Amino acid sequence: MSLAMYAGAKHVVFRNFMVAKRGWPSFISGFAEPVLYLFSIGVGMGKLVDGFDIDGRFVTYAAFVAPAMLAASAFNGSLFDSTFNVFFKLKYDKIYDTMIVTPLTVFDIARGEIIWCVARSTLYSTGFLAIMAAMGMVHSWLALLTIPATMLIGFAIASIGMALTTYMKSWQDFEFITLAVTPLTLFSATFFPITAYPLAVRWIVEFTPLYRAVVICRELTTGILTWGSAWSVVYFVVVGYFGVNVIGRRLAKLLLH
Repeated sequence: MSLAMYAGAKHVVFRNFMVAKRGWPSFISGFAEPVLYLFSIGVGMGKLVDGFDIDGRFVTYAAFVAPAMLAASAFNGSLFDSTFNVFFKLKYDKIYDTMIVTPLTVFDIARGEIIWCVARSTLYSTGFLAIMAAMGMVHSWLALLTIPATMLIGFAIASIGMALTTYMKSWQDFEFITLAVTPLTLFSATFFPITAYPLAVRWIVEFTPLYRAVVICRELTTGILTWGSAWSVVYFVVVGYFGVNVIGRRLAKLLLH
């Protein structure tokens, strides 16, 4: 893939960077929630819950929850930027209408926004991984691979999040985002193994994006690799590719009418 394809996208990324510099408290807010979850539930309840056996290996409760919060950090960092922020630019600030009268194309806009979301997601994940390492919750050098893994997660979530945002008509539509994120955070095998669910529920959960993110982050930080991580990679590649194609078509319809 030629780097020339991303020449226009860098201008979108630079604009987002300049805006983030002025509003940095808002930028880091998405990082705080998973960290607080880690300390309150992972560490606090870790005193009461021994842990779980995963593929024959015992994992402490804190080490079980921490990678799930890492996945949630990457997930949230990408999701909220690609939904709330993109919606404001698209419907109210009309930033994209201004961009499209320049040499930038709809795909430059899409790539730039996705790259920015991936950068934000990766920054959150790297900081969270450093906290995990400092607290002794990383048990394998494979944990270094969580950085490219969370980049892939960020790409897929940004793509599908931005694609869905192009269909939203008002702020009330974001109630569905909030309605989805809360149960995902609580029930994507974040705080207890997925084997606790009935089989029918388990199949549903295994298809959700946060669960797939939790699987790959947990297996890399514990060093207990299974085919689940490979399936997660395929899952995010397919979701990301699908999302990018939808974004291109939708932005062309909305901005080039």
